[in-house]
Amino acid sequence: MAFTVITCSGISNTGKLTAQAGAALMCRCGGMVEACLAATRPTASLESALRHSDRILVLDGCGDCCGRKKVRALGVEPHLHIVATDCGIEKNGMAEPRFDEIEHLTVVVLEAVRR
Repeated sequence: MAFTVITCSGISNTGKLTAQAGAALMCRCGGMVEACLAATRPTASLESALRHSDRILVLDGCGDCCGRKKVRALGVEPHLHIVATDCGIEKNGMAEPRFDEIEHLTVVVLEAVRR
């Protein structure tokens, strides 16, 4: 069953990391990931995508859980929720995400989806 990935896509390194990991998932797993959308998209656009999704995975950068809050505000409970900082990624301001962090988060998501 395919997932729609909602990323927090914030301005911190972990927020940018979720967007980049989501893009990597789309490239690697087109059949498993049907779409990757930023939680910062206009509400109507996000609501439409969620309504037509088989399963929803929210990928947040930190414990603020902005992506999950946005999805829940639309009356939807995600099937999976992953937080980058809970996966060993350090939130360090405005730094750019490193390749190894993108790879690590992508692997964590793939393992969660395959369970």
